[in-house]
Amino acid sequence: MSDVSPDDKSAPRLLSGGNPQIAKGYGDAPVQAYIAAMPGWKSAVGRRIDALVEQALPGVAKAVKWNSPLYGVEGQGWFLSLHCFTKYVKVAFFRGASLSPIPPGASKQEEVRYLDIREGDAFDDAQFVSWVEQASRLPGEKL
Repeated sequence: MSDVSPDDKSAPRLLSGGNPQIAKGYGDAPVQAYIAAMPGWKSAVGRRIDALVEQALPGVAKAVKWNSPLYGVEGQGWFLSLHCFTKYVKVAFFRGASLSPIPPGASKQEEVRYLDIREGDAFDDAQFVSWVEQASRLPGEKL
């Protein structure tokens, strides 16, 4: 369950598909606010992804822009983002086509690859950490 009650008037508004509306901000606090506002089972997915990224890359740069958490390397740009949709959480690897193995979800943008996580999906922590480590060594996006 989300850490935010639907009756809480100070809670972030959920946009189309249940994506939390979080003000643009840099650092861990806006990312944690986004994760806490992710509806239902998606909040646990957000916490898990956040923990795995921090495990793979201590001191990772974080921000929320365009109502999506971003993860990056200071001075190199952003390598990963999250976004809530109605039935899944979409993880975008901005240079995913350069990862091995390539994440499964194709994009209209040649370099971007996605990992869609649905409720109850098996999740390979080791593979995810490997992708994060690889992605953090590639040039990031300057968003």
